[in-house]
Amino acid sequence: MNSSTSKKTPYFFVAPAIILLTMFSIFPIFVALIISFTDIDLAGLADWSTISFIGLKNYQDVVSDPIFLKSIFNTLFYVVFGVPLVIICSLAIALLINFGKARIFKAFRVVFYMPSITNVVAVAVVWTYLYNPQLGLFNYVLNLMHLPSVPWLQDPMMAKVSLIALALWRAIGLNMIIFLAALQGIPKTYYEAAQLDGANGWQQLAKITIPLLRYAIFFVSITTMIGWLQFFEEPFVMTNGGPLDSTTSVALFIYRNGFQFSNFGYAAAGSFILFVAIIVITLIQFKFQKKNTDY
Repeated sequence: MNSSTSKKTPYFFVAPAIILLTMFSIFPIFVALIISFTDIDLAGLADWSTISFIGLKNYQDVVSDPIFLKSIFNTLFYVVFGVPLVIICSLAIALLINFGKARIFKAFRVVFYMPSITNVVAVAVVWTYLYNPQLGLFNYVLNLMHLPSVPWLQDPMMAKVSLIALALWRAIGLNMIIFLAALQGIPKTYYEAAQLDGANGWQQLAKITIPLLRYAIFFVSITTMIGWLQFFEEPFVMTNGGPLDSTTSVALFIYRNGFQFSNFGYAAAGSFILFVAIIVITLIQFKFQKKNTDY
């Protein structure tokens, strides 16, 4: 094998992945960007001569759409409350399982991980029945304790909280596994030295565990935030954005306009606004992480 062939060999290995990425990710993104500057709809797919270039009109209409503005507020609500809860709960359960002495804690790994690998649509349907105001299990338990029934999916604010509770229940498992892997990578000698110096459990957590988990926490926060910014399945299956669009996320707004109303250009414009928002928020997080690492 000559030197020129050996230099080309790595490209043959990465070529399939690059081709698939180009065909199913980069090219569709480029097409969607072009579509966002047109008025293409369902009729335009059958007759391309009816499609016209309208410039930034879709973007102007989207940012002035009250439903889109409401979907931004709802998505920010999900992110602000959902992301910290996922990180805190996942980390707390990982710490409990990692440092727990009883054998039952090992079974908790499976218990908490199972929801994350269960089909989200099936889970959402089941939880819809659990939230049922008349026949649901949650209100039945509340009534047994002589407490009033809660309109889980009928009240605008309570509907958002209910969706966050379901998404939190599903998201804990995968992030718990990530934290567990990071915890088991911390040398035990650090804790032994801290115990010799008289540090208690909370001091060890604050001075050893949390600082050494900063990269795992950063990774979980990035992936979790991106997931919550694309929050779609739960509001689509359980509430369809209601009541009064109080649970409509940006992703659901895009789906509704693109696949229900067939306003493909309008939906593409909304999707690129979401796309840019995700990139900006991710870059900000990377910048803050780099600043903290420098110190």
